[in-house]
Amino acid sequence: MNIDHIAIWVDDLERMREFYVTYFQMVSNEKYMNPKKGFTSYFLTFGESKTRLELMNRADITEEPSNRGFHKGIAHLAVSVGDKKAVDLLTERLRADGYEIVGEPRTTGDGYYESLVLDPEGNNIEITS
Repeated sequence: MNIDHIAIWVDDLERMREFYVTYFQMVSNEKYMNPKKGFTSYFLTFGESKTRLELMNRADITEEPSNRGFHKGIAHLAVSVGDKKAVDLLTERLRADGYEIVGEPRTTGDGYYESLVLDPEGNNIEITS
């Protein structure tokens, strides 16, 4: 068994797609549109991995938790970038580009080297080695 994909409702489909493609080297499919349901989405693939991220938008999905990642449900998405240096470099690149770093690079109690950044819509993204 494996995880096929994780789906996230988003407000700005194009901005979110650009973020994940630019910073996490994901490959996007063509935009799927269902005019009858007012639904649009992209599937993004992590390189050689079979695991995908689905970004979805529909106008009637509007609830926004006040502090994503700190309520019941998905807390964060962790993306492994290979090693400590890659974590540091990507964290600094995201900081320089104006993204909020909410957890500086560090080794956690359970042995991960990671940082934590917010994507454009406030979802917690762990960058791990």
